[in-house]
Amino acid sequence: MPAGDSAGTEARRQLALADAHTQAAAEARATAGRYAVAEVTERRTAQALAPLSAVGHHLLADRAWPGSRRAQVDLVVVGPGGVFIVDTKAWKDVVIHAGRIHRGQEDVTDDVLALADLGNLVEADLAEVGLAPGEVRPVVVLAGRQGIDESVHTVRIVGEKDVLRHIASHGTRLTPTQVDAVLARALALFPQVGAPAPVSITVPEPVLPAPPEPVQDALLTEDEVQSALMEGILASPIEEWMSFLHPDQAKLVRRSFNGPSRIRGAAGTGKTVVGLHRAAYLARTRPGRVLVATYVRTLPAVLRQMLTRMAPDVVDRVHFTGVHELARTVLSARGVHCRVNDKQVDEAFAAAWAAVGRTGPLGQGKRLDERYWREEVDHVIKGRGITDLTTYLDLLRTGRRHRLGVEQRRAVWALYTAYDAELRRRHLVDYADLVLLAERELRRQPWEEPYTAVIVDEAQDLSCAMVRMLHALVGDAPDALTLIGDGQQSIYPGGYTLAEVGISVAGRGVVLDVNYRNTAQILDFASRLVDGDEFADIEGVVGRGDVPQAVSRTGPEPVIERCRNPLERDARMLARARAVVREVGTRPGDVGVLCRSRRAVERAAAALRADGAPVVLLTEYDGAPTDAIKVGTVKRAKGLEFKHVLLPEVRASDLAEAGPPADDTRREQWERERRELYVAMTRARDGLWVGVV
Repeated sequence: MPAGDSAGTEARRQLALADAHTQAAAEARATAGRYAVAEVTERRTAQALAPLSAVGHHLLADRAWPGSRRAQVDLVVVGPGGVFIVDTKAWKDVVIHAGRIHRGQEDVTDDVLALADLGNLVEADLAEVGLAPGEVRPVVVLAGRQGIDESVHTVRIVGEKDVLRHIASHGTRLTPTQVDAVLARALALFPQVGAPAPVSITVPEPVLPAPPEPVQDALLTEDEVQSALMEGILASPIEEWMSFLHPDQAKLVRRSFNGPSRIRGAAGTGKTVVGLHRAAYLARTRPGRVLVATYVRTLPAVLRQMLTRMAPDVVDRVHFTGVHELARTVLSARGVHCRVNDKQVDEAFAAAWAAVGRTGPLGQGKRLDERYWREEVDHVIKGRGITDLTTYLDLLRTGRRHRLGVEQRRAVWALYTAYDAELRRRHLVDYADLVLLAERELRRQPWEEPYTAVIVDEAQDLSCAMVRMLHALVGDAPDALTLIGDGQQSIYPGGYTLAEVGISVAGRGVVLDVNYRNTAQILDFASRLVDGDEFADIEGVVGRGDVPQAVSRTGPEPVIERCRNPLERDARMLARARAVVREVGTRPGDVGVLCRSRRAVERAAAALRADGAPVVLLTEYDGAPTDAIKVGTVKRAKGLEFKHVLLPEVRASDLAEAGPPADDTRREQWERERRELYVAMTRARDGLWVGVV
């Protein structure tokens, strides 16, 4: 080696090391600056949220980001209001517009969406202990800011001085036991951070000076803190089952299907609640709107109220409607004018019956009356959209036990055509026509405002044409159509099979088998009415009812009072209503008086009012909390539940243990009546009273 070469090499080496140390020092200073800012801002966020500890919340600070070796989560809050993943950002010049967030000229939306992805991961993990989707809420806190409340995807963006009020405003959604279960899972999912930040060059570990004293200035005044906490305490509490589900239910809400799916289960297994949570989940994770449809006209308003309490963040993206209201909407949008008048429609059928029914083959039998043949026309012919006699002659009449020969079917067809002619002559349509016309319009031209998903509650009550209309809105796309129901709760004549509609749910059916609503005593009593019942299931098989594998609650035996006459029955009903409110501590709004007929509803409501009790009819009930006893028909009560149910219109023969009638026609009616009573009884959560004359 020439003289001086080794010295030159070492000199260059030392200069390179010096440059590396200089660069490392600059990087370390920049990193220190970022950590210093984070130290202050994260500490201030924790300081702002500290008052939550006094009302049952747990603050988990500086936690490892699940699935990442280095990333950290500033703060995880677990408490009565749910789970909040809090990330503090010291961003200036922030602009949020059209679902994007900018920091000056830089688009930082991806940083926020990473927090949304974390929320989705945590949501899936906590479903294992039963936390409902939607109860995990990612939150970005903008340091030093106030008066900000925006959203980017599923992430809420709030100011530093707004975060306490935001979290406290969710009130009490989880019980202490549920908070403990979620907290235990969260502690495992978010371990504490212990490792130091990496450095790019080996240097001796420095001796650290003492940390600065924490900032003492108050973010909020004492009055502001107390106001925020009080708002949370006074927030309308949500029933436990709305925000905390069985783990199988919570996972089902998030489950994806590659086509139409079906959720079924016996009464009280939480089908409607799962359907509502699924609607909220799909609204959060899919573009466009979600449709929740049901047969009962008054139920959509009730379901919307429930979702407003459960998921206020997405309720405006979920459309609740009855199937006939939807049909009207479609026809109105297409300029198709239809006139429905119940009284005049009844007159049209009566005229057709007088002309071709009463004196023909249909009027000769003693067992089958005008009502039976009206059901045949409405639910079988029109309900399935049959337009030619040949199809009707060959039709398997799902759900109808009485067999019809060729001549009787021809006579029914003659009645149908006469009825149709009467409607046209009077410029009328009936409700079945509304659905058929809307279905035809949707086949002609797809709906202008497509839905991302359709969820059908009480699907067994719909006609074939109704399901075809709803299916036409979304087709067979993944997660687009969910049918929810229980064939054993079908209380309308006739039926359909999914094969007729052109829908397959093969491999996409789920059965819920734990009863959460009823006590074991109420369920056992009600189940005797349908023991051994067979019905035509929509999947094309003979159903025998799903039996819950478990019942989670017990209580008193149902009370059956046998009365000599209606006056005595009414007196005992009033005494029972007074007793459950006074002695059990039930609010009047927790009591339901359910009857089979509208006349009986009027009688019961009049008796209660005369006794000084507040009353709201189910035809007027919209799901908002009320301190009035709810009175209505069993059909109107579908999808609802009450702490106590009073049934004042029960015959002794309804509770008899004798087997079904041998005659097919009478057996069909007998089975339907008993299923109707079964539905009524299983609306009761805590207590059941039956008045028998």
